[in-house]
Amino acid sequence: MALRFEHRDTEIDVSLVDRVWRTRSDAEGTMTSAARTCWHLILSRTQGRLLAGLRGPETRATTAPVPPGTEFLGVRFAFGAVLRPHPAASIVDGYVPFPVTESGRIVIGGEEWEAPTFDNVEHLVRRLQHAGLLVRSRLGDEERVAGRPEAGPTERTRQRRHRAITGLSQTAVRQIDRANAAATMLRDGRDWRTAVETLGYFDQAHLAHALRRYVGYTARELRAGHLAAMSFLYKTHPGPGS
Repeated sequence: MALRFEHRDTEIDVSLVDRVWRTRSDAEGTMTSAARTCWHLILSRTQGRLLAGLRGPETRATTAPVPPGTEFLGVRFAFGAVLRPHPAASIVDGYVPFPVTESGRIVIGGEEWEAPTFDNVEHLVRRLQHAGLLVRSRLGDEERVAGRPEAGPTERTRQRRHRAITGLSQTAVRQIDRANAAATMLRDGRDWRTAVETLGYFDQAHLAHALRRYVGYTARELRAGHLAAMSFLYKTHPGPGS
């Protein structure tokens, strides 16, 4: 089974939505999903039946079944964006289904919303924002004052807020983003030495361990193009980190 993804940027402020994507499965199979720091709104249609829900941040690569003849639509929300009824911290490594009415509307926060399409997702996002259900966090502001204790909260408070908002520690975010960046480099034809040197891994074994845990593919598999259709999952320019 080969899933071919179409994805696009969005007109919405990048502090809320990062990417919109869609795909279709023609046959039954499985899909390996890399670890990610952001949460997704995912809609699927099989034989006219609509399912909707949130997929939370994931701390390791996972494998999931994919039913045949299913259309998927996904909205990847920006890191730190918050959907008030379901903060990311409550759905790490998990999934929250949303009720769907007989008329095909999605229930979020006790209200019914028209199911979006690939082309009009921004309409739903704006409505959720105007209703006060979707908000930006202040993580960026806190990071800018991190080096000035007198100008903001303590480091411990920042770390606690970071985990409460994103569901992940700052260290986990760096590790996940770095592994995804390494996967992108390898998929694009760079060798493992370049990934190690560019991203600050200790050696090939360190990189291999990170790929197994966070991406679910080896360097050889990535260079062979296993994830060519899934580039939307990856951030490509994090700095080196632990």
